[in-house]
Amino acid sequence: MSMMKEFKAFAMRGNVMDMAIGIVIGAAFGKIVSSFVADVLMPPLGMLLGEVDFSELAFTLQEAVGETAAVTLNYGKFIQTIFDFVIIAFAIFMVIKGMNSMKKKEEAKPAAPPAPSKEETLLGEIRDILANK
Repeated sequence: MSMMKEFKAFAMRGNVMDMAIGIVIGAAFGKIVSSFVADVLMPPLGMLLGEVDFSELAFTLQEAVGETAAVTLNYGKFIQTIFDFVIIAFAIFMVIKGMNSMKKKEEAKPAAPPAPSKEETLLGEIRDILANK
């Protein structure tokens, strides 16, 4: 039973829950970006490059024979995945950059130094008296 308690303590720590939430949100964000790239960015880009649909670009390695499907190297899907990655990486970079700038603003406000303690004040007075003699 102690193993179950340890697992529960591990699973319920804040950082593990935050990570799980981040993974779920990240997966949803990835789908949104994939749709944005495939449905919004790639059609105009393909049109500019001469009516090219990137998702259908492929090299045929072996033609279809009878009921056997053709063997293809689908480099167009790979290009689209690279676009997805670059956009996601840039979005994450912008979020982290924003968070870091907010942290810097918080850190830039210096805290007022604490008032000297009673002992420090007395020691300072004693030092000043000895220095004047």
